[in-house]
Amino acid sequence: MSDLIKVAAAQVAPVYLDIVKTVEKAITIIKEAAKNKAKLIVFPEAFVPGYPDWVWVVPSYKSTILNKLYTNLVENSISIPDKYTEQLSQAAKEANIHVMIGIQEKNSEASSSSIYNSILYIDDKGKIGGKHRKLVPTGAERLVWAQGDGSTLQVFNTSIGKIGGLICWENFMPLARNAMYVEGAQILVAPTWDKSEKWLQSMQYIAREGGLFVISCCTPLNKENIPIELGFKEFYPDDREWINIGNSCIINPKGEIIAGPLKAEEGILYAKLDLREISASKRLFDVTGHYARPDVFNFNVDHD
Repeated sequence: MSDLIKVAAAQVAPVYLDIVKTVEKAITIIKEAAKNKAKLIVFPEAFVPGYPDWVWVVPSYKSTILNKLYTNLVENSISIPDKYTEQLSQAAKEANIHVMIGIQEKNSEASSSSIYNSILYIDDKGKIGGKHRKLVPTGAERLVWAQGDGSTLQVFNTSIGKIGGLICWENFMPLARNAMYVEGAQILVAPTWDKSEKWLQSMQYIAREGGLFVISCCTPLNKENIPIELGFKEFYPDDREWINIGNSCIINPKGEIIAGPLKAEEGILYAKLDLREISASKRLFDVTGHYARPDVFNFNVDHD
């Protein structure tokens, strides 16, 4: 394992609710990041095929529109594995890069009609290392996504370090964070839809609390990215240009932003991470080390 690694955060918009074109776009970006010598690339929350922002603007009684949107979303979601994961895996292998990408995941172990908000992890050999399903969808998101469970709460031991992932406001759950810390995460991936300054402050705090690097990656979605035929664009104010400005960034274990934030544009952020900074940051405060106090506190994750 090298102590110095280059990572990338892809602040890019999907081809909204089009799985074929969004995966094609992801593959192009994977290749670009690898060409720039990145060893890890992170994509936003629900990147494939796009975050269902209509849950925040379309009233719940608009059943005709909501049924159409949900059906469209299911039809453009991923099963693990399927031909789309195979395409992404092949791209990761050819580019020799680790990929963590936000997806809409069908519950293919059952009905294939419910959806999880998931992170798919693919290693630099093109192997699917695993996935993480968001434990608790936030607010109106619960009208679209099912709840994940502890079986996918994990840290991946890779050739570039230990990588964990929590999705959006899961990062506000102290015990979910602690699960990442206990497993020794060195890089915490945080795909998100939250663009706020308070979110960035939280990410800086978490980096310092956990003594790790944080990659916060969000979608820059312009109203023009949403096809008119989907039928919900009209619910936004006429003068609103950006649905989400992104605000992606990369943060070191001191809580310092070392790349970004990138606002109201597409782009790829890069940063070189020196993993030796992690040990230095934990000299005075190691949340699951000398500060853990197992004689006072008990912690357990149900992985079943």
